[in-house]
Amino acid sequence: MSALPEVRRPDKEMAETEAHALLARGFSGSLATVDAAGQPYVTPLLYVWDGKQIWVHNTAARGHLRANVEANDQVCFEVDEAGPVFAYGRFECDTAVAYDSVVIFGRIRVIADRDAKQDFCEALMAKYAPSDADRPAGFFPRLAQISVYAITLERITGKRTPLPALSEQWPALDRSATPDARAP
Repeated sequence: MSALPEVRRPDKEMAETEAHALLARGFSGSLATVDAAGQPYVTPLLYVWDGKQIWVHNTAARGHLRANVEANDQVCFEVDEAGPVFAYGRFECDTAVAYDSVVIFGRIRVIADRDAKQDFCEALMAKYAPSDADRPAGFFPRLAQISVYAITLERITGKRTPLPALSEQWPALDRSATPDARAP
């Protein structure tokens, strides 16, 4: 993997334990892959974080995602939680969103083992499926029709912009990034 730059805004940096917690509670993520020609591709996916790896799945049919994974195992995976939008200054462009986000850099591999695919599906259902469902638990008759992928982390970064207190927002406080600008 190429050398990655340091986090540009250390004031927004999230501790690694907080990044892991966001991965544990996050709803969905976006998987970024690159094809053999260098064209990026992003896929939104449900996922399972087991504390060490991110697990995702998709169809077993060979498509864009699978072709990219086979061409290049370097990936990026992102999870975020958006909060409220708030004004911090007197101009319309002085607007931000409160958020938490985690970005993972790593390597992806296809999981062929049926038992591992079964374990993933059980973990996925434990995370997303209603617990009162009147369906046979642990029965996945279409395991051969899905591809399961595991992403091994090489680097994790988390960033956060918390919602400021009302006393820190416009109009109580003007924190415009262009304090000398004058509206027409």
